[in-house]
Amino acid sequence: MIDPDYENFCRLVRDRSGLVLTPAKAYLVNSRLEPVARGLGLAGVPQLLAQLRAGAASSTIDRCVDAMATHESSFFRDAAPFEQLAKTVLPPLIEARQHTKLLRVWCAACSSGQEPYSVAMVLQEMGPRFSGWRLEITATDMSESILRKARAGIYSDFEVRRGLSPERLSRWFTRKGEAWEVSSTLRAMIQFRPHNLLAGSKGLGVFDVIFCRNVLIYFDVDRKRQVLGELARALAPDGNLFLGSAETVLGVTSDFEGAPGSRGLYRLPRLVAAAKSA
Repeated sequence: MIDPDYENFCRLVRDRSGLVLTPAKAYLVNSRLEPVARGLGLAGVPQLLAQLRAGAASSTIDRCVDAMATHESSFFRDAAPFEQLAKTVLPPLIEARQHTKLLRVWCAACSSGQEPYSVAMVLQEMGPRFSGWRLEITATDMSESILRKARAGIYSDFEVRRGLSPERLSRWFTRKGEAWEVSSTLRAMIQFRPHNLLAGSKGLGVFDVIFCRNVLIYFDVDRKRQVLGELARALAPDGNLFLGSAETVLGVTSDFEGAPGSRGLYRLPRLVAAAKSA
């Protein structure tokens, strides 16, 4: 029999964040909630789960849900998407946006900021091709604590050496004590803001490129379909969506189709794109 307090917590996390926890993940729940329980002065995780079931404060619920999120990230993680961005995605968008000279990118579930900063580097390194353009990167995450780290733009030696070449480290970072600080040029391109993917895309605007990578793998099919529907609404008719290498739209939604020859890259079907353009 599943403990009712644990079952309640799994339901709470799924409803708040979309993350699916099974009975097999009890060890993970225990290890991640133990520090939260101690911080609240409770004897342990069972007492915390009981408190959540009885009706805990919203701030306590937020801390517990945030603790279950996986904030794994690195610069230029899975290098292929960033190569596709520079070589496949951006050239036709640059041609198509000559009249507005505006490019908007959304990094959804951006974690501690390495992905949006990597995107910013790609855009900056294209140099004169974006001369006179306004480049906007919106980076969102449901965790306020992880967004504070992303906004600060300060990373350890270990973090910057995961994915960054010596050349990029030298060009875009400066030493700050024992850590490294992202350049003001990159930080000025990015707006970090709190956002829950389950809340939809209203108020964010329309984007030419959306990164939503290594997030949907934690959702059930219904919530994957819900989130993909919102991403489709937020994407420009000729826009591009990047998913993680282990993620797919097949069997989930008809809102997107794979870009030929590009794994993890998706676009709106032609008829859908035409309808949005009309």
